[in-house]
Amino acid sequence: MSALFTPFKLKDVTLRNRIAVPPMCQYMAVDGFTNDWHQAHYAGLGRGGAGLVIVEATGVAPEGRITPACLGLWNDAQAEGLARVAAGIKAGGAVPGIQIGHAGRKASANRPWEGDDHIPESDPRAWQTIAPSAVAFGGGLPRVPKAMTVEDIQRVTADFVATAKRARDAGFEWLELHFAHGYLAQSFFSVHSNQRTDEYGGDAAGRGRFLIETLRAVHKVWPENLPLTARFGVIEYDGRDEETLLESIGLVKNFRAEGLDMLNVSVGFSTPTANIPWGPAFLAPIAERVKRETGLPVASSWGIDTPDLAEHTIAAGEIDVAMIGRQFLANPNWPYVAAKALRIERPEWVLPAPYAHWLERYRPNA
Repeated sequence: MSALFTPFKLKDVTLRNRIAVPPMCQYMAVDGFTNDWHQAHYAGLGRGGAGLVIVEATGVAPEGRITPACLGLWNDAQAEGLARVAAGIKAGGAVPGIQIGHAGRKASANRPWEGDDHIPESDPRAWQTIAPSAVAFGGGLPRVPKAMTVEDIQRVTADFVATAKRARDAGFEWLELHFAHGYLAQSFFSVHSNQRTDEYGGDAAGRGRFLIETLRAVHKVWPENLPLTARFGVIEYDGRDEETLLESIGLVKNFRAEGLDMLNVSVGFSTPTANIPWGPAFLAPIAERVKRETGLPVASSWGIDTPDLAEHTIAAGEIDVAMIGRQFLANPNWPYVAAKALRIERPEWVLPAPYAHWLERYRPNA
């Protein structure tokens, strides 16, 4: 039996296999609202055979978007469109998930194919960015953000809570908090961006306070029977990797104590000078260590892009769910390709019945 195609149960949610589509920003929204693009895109992914489809990073506030073209869920009107997206994913047999977050100092940026840099401050589309400290990210994102007051911090935590409620009511069954990739939550934890001297800075406990408080607040409103997860950068590849990893594991243990059900292990991306060792499943051993030392189930992506590699990382116990990103954009029916490659009998049955019917009925030499 293929490990990759074994169901995975977390709380009251069962994924039909260990294949998940991670959040991948589409940069196609207007004022945070979904449109026909999102409906078609996510419905296609939902019927492609994955167990879980997580909707792209969705801003908890207007200033929390990465670009003006990112999704948002800060009002009830936006929730109506996302409810249709969730229903479209579920109609295809996948569990509908959503990632909510705040871009922090990386916000107010152009779309990747339009520069992937900060929008000039003179441009009416630009807005004031915020962060734990007035420290710019650098590179193509040179704008110095406004250092957040304690009142700002409490407001953003409340924004996460309100957005989680809307996601719940819109029919999403899996919530992922975006605590990674140099965005606001990660920038609180990172020594590269947090220079605060109050209770939200200093040692690992102080730098992790915003993340813990936000998780705790969201946990109170998210249904107890549905998975509450987070994507978190546990390592930076900045020359202090073991120290960062030890601090991250300590924080993740606290996440678990506060009600987190699973961790999507990623890279911090808090500095443009990181020396990331890109390669096949390069994070899998680190994810296994996080899993072993915290007791949480884990998922990961980054270089898990072939059926054999996805099967191996699951079978070896390094990760529990494989996040397959770009391969799904190339082929939304990637699980069918994977099932064939892994020599699963009648691989077409990983797809919805209407697709499986035609593939089985007209299979060559049948």
